[in-house]
Amino acid sequence: MTRRSIGIVMNGVTGRMGYRQHLVRSILAIREQGGLALADGTVLWPEPILVGRNEAKLRAIAERHALTEWSTDLAAALARHDVQVYFDAQVTSERVQGIEAAIAAGRHVYTEKPLAEELAEALRLARLAEEAGVRHGIVQDKLFLPGLRKLRRLVEGGFFGRILSVRGEFGYWVFEGDWQQAQRPSWNYRAEDGGGVILDMFAHWRYVLDEIIAPVRSVQCLGAVHIPERVDEDGKPYDCTADDAAYGIFELEGGIVAQINSSWATRVFRDELVEFQVDGTEGSAVAGLRRCRVQHRATTPKPVWNPDLPATEDFRAQWQEVPDNADFGNGFRVQWEAFLRHVAEDGPFPWDFYAGARGVQLAELGLRSWREGRRLDVPELAR
Repeated sequence: MTRRSIGIVMNGVTGRMGYRQHLVRSILAIREQGGLALADGTVLWPEPILVGRNEAKLRAIAERHALTEWSTDLAAALARHDVQVYFDAQVTSERVQGIEAAIAAGRHVYTEKPLAEELAEALRLARLAEEAGVRHGIVQDKLFLPGLRKLRRLVEGGFFGRILSVRGEFGYWVFEGDWQQAQRPSWNYRAEDGGGVILDMFAHWRYVLDEIIAPVRSVQCLGAVHIPERVDEDGKPYDCTADDAAYGIFELEGGIVAQINSSWATRVFRDELVEFQVDGTEGSAVAGLRRCRVQHRATTPKPVWNPDLPATEDFRAQWQEVPDNADFGNGFRVQWEAFLRHVAEDGPFPWDFYAGARGVQLAELGLRSWREGRRLDVPELAR
């Protein structure tokens, strides 16, 4: 069996997502399974080159995983003859510059979302990549999570009849950093550094709604800065200039109404950190990251509202679990494998920079809707 190496510059692996999901649970997991088998029998072997600004952190990660290739010099890493792919998991404000350098070096590019802070920049990157003839892809991990794959299966199977509405709840309490350490980096709460829940999460909601339910046609958004001051990684207080919560209403094709709350200032009282309830004429479903439960029209009970008596029904017990019926695997790794096949053997990969631009578009319109206090149409993007 022939083994073929593919060099991957991974920029931003000292961050939480870059390290856990992309390096450890995707690239290193592919190596642990013996590489990625291609259709012609060749085994593709990822060779990660770790890049970042903190030499000590890079060295520590490399030593922990017996890796030898790391650098604080992005230009030198991109210039290596054995590099074919550039991956970006940096802070949002640094992403465009890194991707531009990779495209100029003729490297295929796979990146975390959002692709850019502004739609014009996202479209410019997409056109630059096309003109350079390099493959380009955006992380859209939630499409590959078990709960949402089950939900998609229900939609494609016609389970809901006519879909009426979607209700989404996402978020958790991010500690302010004073008496307990924050779970998210401080840049997330500074607009000048590309922070904000709208820019971060609306890119997710765009592809979830577009690809699983129906295309988004309009948005009305109310943002908030619920926690005006936090404490950074060095113990210094700072003013929060980016939104930490967003309350969005989206009209989808066919008159479907979606409501999604996104917040880093809420405490969790649900089964998973994100859940979507889809209601249709024939049935309903509640899907999270892993689980999906349904209630069909034929088994829908008839509850009676009586505020004078305690509820006696166990409402959750009236729903049925949707079985896995497949081995889903880690969602990030599944998409990594698809992108590597796209590069190595021209496998299908529809989640390109234009898909990333659509996410940026919805975030940009959401922020504008908040500023102007009105509903905005979401126009089609020309390629």
